[in-house]
Amino acid sequence: MKLLNDTDSLAQLCARLANEPYITIDTEFLRETTFWPQLCLVQVAGADEFALIDPLADGLDLTPLFELLAEKSVLKVFHAGRQDIEIFHYLTGSIPQNVFDTQIAAMVCGYGDQVGYDQIVRQTVGASIDKSHRFTDWSRRPLNDAQLAYAAADVTHLRDVYEHLADILAKKSRAGWVAEEMATLLDPQTYSVAPGEAWQRLKLRARKPIEFAALKAVARWREEVAQERDVPRRRILKDDAIYELAQQRPLSLDALGRLRAVPRGFEKQPYAGGLVEALQGVSALAIDELPKLPKSKRNPESAPAIAELLKVALKLVAEREGVAPRIIANSEDLETIAIHGDTDVKAMRGWRRDLFGEMALQIRSGEMALGVRGKRAVLVPMDAED
Repeated sequence: MKLLNDTDSLAQLCARLANEPYITIDTEFLRETTFWPQLCLVQVAGADEFALIDPLADGLDLTPLFELLAEKSVLKVFHAGRQDIEIFHYLTGSIPQNVFDTQIAAMVCGYGDQVGYDQIVRQTVGASIDKSHRFTDWSRRPLNDAQLAYAAADVTHLRDVYEHLADILAKKSRAGWVAEEMATLLDPQTYSVAPGEAWQRLKLRARKPIEFAALKAVARWREEVAQERDVPRRRILKDDAIYELAQQRPLSLDALGRLRAVPRGFEKQPYAGGLVEALQGVSALAIDELPKLPKSKRNPESAPAIAELLKVALKLVAEREGVAPRIIANSEDLETIAIHGDTDVKAMRGWRRDLFGEMALQIRSGEMALGVRGKRAVLVPMDAED
């Protein structure tokens, strides 16, 4: 077993795989010390072969691989592929075409919420994955045989996992459920890192419009610096420091250096001046130019109790249908339905509405209740007669 490290061999491999109905693919990467993920290894397999591609090899051009990912006639099978797709989106500016995620399919097929690769391999194929190399530094060379074998297993077993799940989906006529869930995974906006939206990663602790404006400005500044310097956000400034900066709004480097939440000597960093300028810009805003604080949600007193009832109902439906509860609705969906009723959340659209949404509305309106028959919880229409 060896790494593929030249462009001609990669082009020949991709030409062969382009004739396959599907391929399995995985990546190994590092991002502990960088903002953007560093691609260290690509594993890919067809029906009769697999390869380990070394993106760190001198002179290797990954274009043949990128062209294969863009080929619509070949299905690309990932497991928990969001980060893999993010990497390819970053490197190419586009999303791989015709993608299937076995983690999503496993949820639809009743294998639990966000099941791990080793678990789904064990449950569907009966094989065991050696997890001892999970935290390998994949940027170091050479990789030993055990590391390469571990990496290969991520795509060789995935072929059998895919076929097993695809068979279940076909028998239950649920392929469309997976396709609907894949829409978010394949939306370029999912991988957008627009600096102007960076504040949404933070807790909204601002109590005044000017504090909100400062929070947004500092978050944007941090995002821009982190991307430009290719370092994690926390290496530039931790979240707690952003909250203090939004409240204190220092307008000079000296004032910046006196804040407790910023590291000692932070004001001497070459990018610190840009932070002060951002806060000065906020200070210069007129009152009518300040952003409005998002409206706080006022929950009816009954909402928590309704949400708890919906959680039980969701569990019952999921067990009955043999799917993971989270694929139908998440906690935020349930809370929103409890507060607002028929609202635009995923649980109230498409097959989810038919499976659970209408029932949730009946529970909320008192038309359906939870009961116990024997030792089982059941949903009972209020006008039903025993």
